[in-house]
Amino acid sequence: MQKTMYRKKVDRRRRKSARTDKKGIAALAAGALALLLLMLGIPGLLVDKIAPVENSTKAQPITVQEDEVVIPVYLSKTKQVEQIPMEQYVMGVVAAEMPIEFELEALKAQALAARTYITRRIAARDFSNVPVENAWVTDTVTHQAYLSQQDLKNKWKDEAVYKANMEKLQRAVNETKGEILLYNNKPIEAFFFSTSNGYTENSEDYWNTPAPYLRSVESPWDVQLSPKYKTTVSFPMKDLEAKLGVSHITQDEGKLGMKVLEQTEGHRVKSVRIGGKTFSGKEVREKLGLKSSQFEWAWKGTEVEITTYGFGHGVGMSQYGADGMAKEGKKAEEIVKYYYKGVEVGKTGSLLASLGLK
Repeated sequence: MQKTMYRKKVDRRRRKSARTDKKGIAALAAGALALLLLMLGIPGLLVDKIAPVENSTKAQPITVQEDEVVIPVYLSKTKQVEQIPMEQYVMGVVAAEMPIEFELEALKAQALAARTYITRRIAARDFSNVPVENAWVTDTVTHQAYLSQQDLKNKWKDEAVYKANMEKLQRAVNETKGEILLYNNKPIEAFFFSTSNGYTENSEDYWNTPAPYLRSVESPWDVQLSPKYKTTVSFPMKDLEAKLGVSHITQDEGKLGMKVLEQTEGHRVKSVRIGGKTFSGKEVREKLGLKSSQFEWAWKGTEVEITTYGFGHGVGMSQYGADGMAKEGKKAEEIVKYYYKGVEVGKTGSLLASLGLK
């Protein structure tokens, strides 16, 4: 789940002229959101940000159907916005983000994280990184990946397989219905990722912002269970230099063309010197498109071979770790409380009225 994207600056004159026209609508939207948050049982101003995103407080219609908030989701393939009830949305996220073969309790932990993510986004009035005005999130990993029921029918072509998988998904969602993860009565940033290197990462070691519930913990299950634990890729030297913006990488630094200066508590590269230039491990990962910020490399003729351990940013819940815990008999609540330190499972509450703004 990656969230660091930045929009182009809006022309100041256009923004100024729009401010007066939208003032009344924005006030109504803020009031409706405040009421929604009260019904959710969430103090709207008590939401902290961990990963850097551009904040957006634009007016948004809010609809409730059968006591569920309806989530406007931008579908990237059709470029349309679909109105999806909360629990249906959570089911589509779980199906897209976690293998259906995983244990039920791991799927339930994923449902808790997915529901917390969208609830927190509402609470933070954060509708950023969406290409249209009338959607809250996209169906991509910019926010949370989402698959519709038709997508799942296409994916699981056999009718019996589709039915069995949908029953498993529905059970994971229904058994956690309305539940979210709270720290000090605030919805958390429930980050998750595929595979750890054996440890999760402190939030400040990846996004520079500490969160008391996003602490490094051991995750030994990944190395045994995940096919994504170890990956090796090769780069021609010229390509590597171009991507990193350096020249004349030599073998003088640590005999491998680089020198790790510092490691994180999660055993990933915190800072490294390459070609006389210092980078964070995150920078190297993103510039080179690596699976993880724990990496090592070796010279292979005119190419550099880089091996990474783990898959993802490493912050929050490891999905393969969650499945490993579930295989050992751990329940969803035990799983999320292991990966998100000090959290409690709370209820969003019943939504009793329509808050639609037309």
